[in-house]
Amino acid sequence: MEKQLLVSTEWLGAHLRSPNLVILDVRHNLADPEAGKRAYISSHIPGARFLHLDHDLSGPKTGNNGRHPLPTPAEFGKLLRKLGVTPDKTLVAYDDAGGPYAARMWWMMRWIGLYNCAVLDGGWQKWLAEHRLVTQELPHYAESDHHGFQQDSLRVSADYVMQHLDDRDAMLVIDARSPDRYRGENETIDPVAGHIPGAVSRFFQHNLSISGTFKSPAELHHEFKALIGDRSPLTVVSQCGSGVTACHNLLAMELAGLHGAKLYPGSWSEWCSDPTRPVMRG
Repeated sequence: MEKQLLVSTEWLGAHLRSPNLVILDVRHNLADPEAGKRAYISSHIPGARFLHLDHDLSGPKTGNNGRHPLPTPAEFGKLLRKLGVTPDKTLVAYDDAGGPYAARMWWMMRWIGLYNCAVLDGGWQKWLAEHRLVTQELPHYAESDHHGFQQDSLRVSADYVMQHLDDRDAMLVIDARSPDRYRGENETIDPVAGHIPGAVSRFFQHNLSISGTFKSPAELHHEFKALIGDRSPLTVVSQCGSGVTACHNLLAMELAGLHGAKLYPGSWSEWCSDPTRPVMRG
């Protein structure tokens, strides 16, 4: 199958029985962390394998590494082998929140060196609205023996962000959280309100059309170019609250043909855990 960034519900419906397809259900609710698993058990796309954001797509928390720190490449690779993932298979991830959790899966696949993961455009809601097949049956699959590798160039650390705060030519931070949280208003998730100094706001939901699918590549290109100007996408660092919705902006930039932006995985929840790091509001 051709490697894609997004796949349509029509495409997925036509390829459901492909032996080279792995479907990943990554539905999640930050306010109710077990809601995704309950939803999966109740009904899911045939063949889909469930992954939990907290347990499968995140590593152990230390109190100062953010709410959803990355697992080690070895642990994530072990998970992918259990799922039967190999480079010749196409992965399609979906959620029911506009794509942020699916985008996290997409980014993590690239991080570990596998570029065969796409996001289902429109997600679970579009699949249901079109009355496509759903099931409660749990899939059966064999483990693989593939060993991936980490792509360090795709992410940056808190130290990197701190070192480049005053060098606007070298780094532009884009914050994917809602505008009110970016401004330091209505913060109910993290203990400190505000944003990284110099960061600009790009709410991840602005990447979506009214229908809940991603905007066209041309539209995304126009909007992100208005935000980053003439700078290289390689200087862009995407962040959010905990390194999840930031991946949605990274996917949108890739769709727009603006390649090479990086993720700050710890994001605001890591940044604000150290009182010596500067904070801006407004």
